[in-house]
Amino acid sequence: MPIIKADRRRAARALKAVDWTALDALSDADIDRQIAANPDAAPVASARALKAAAVVTPEEPDVHAIRARLGLSQAKFAAAFGVSIGTVRNWEQRRARPYGSARVLLRVIELHPKAVLDALRG
Repeated sequence: MPIIKADRRRAARALKAVDWTALDALSDADIDRQIAANPDAAPVASARALKAAAVVTPEEPDVHAIRARLGLSQAKFAAAFGVSIGTVRNWEQRRARPYGSARVLLRVIELHPKAVLDALRG
C-alpha cells in the first residue's frame, strides 16, 4: 500500500469536499452497513465485548527490590533490560515513576526475568 503524505492544505481540501449534510443524515444502521461492506475497516467490538474488556494497570513496582532480588547493580540492571541508568536511579529514588509499558515491563521482569532477557537477546 502506498504511503500518502498529507499537508494542511490537502487536509483542508479533503474536509471541504465532505458532504456533511449527507453524513448527518446517516443512521447508525447505515453506518454499520458501510463498515461491514468495507474490507479495510477494522472489526467493531460488540457492546458485550467492550463491557467484558478491562484495562489492567499493574501496581507501581518496587524497582529497587526487583533489582536487588536479581542481584544486579543499577548499571547492570539498566544495561540488561534496555533502560538508562538515570531512569533506574530516578525510579528507585522516587524522583520519577514508571508508567504504562514501563510498569508492564518491570512486572514481567519481576515475574519472569529470564524470559525478558531471552527475548531481548533475540
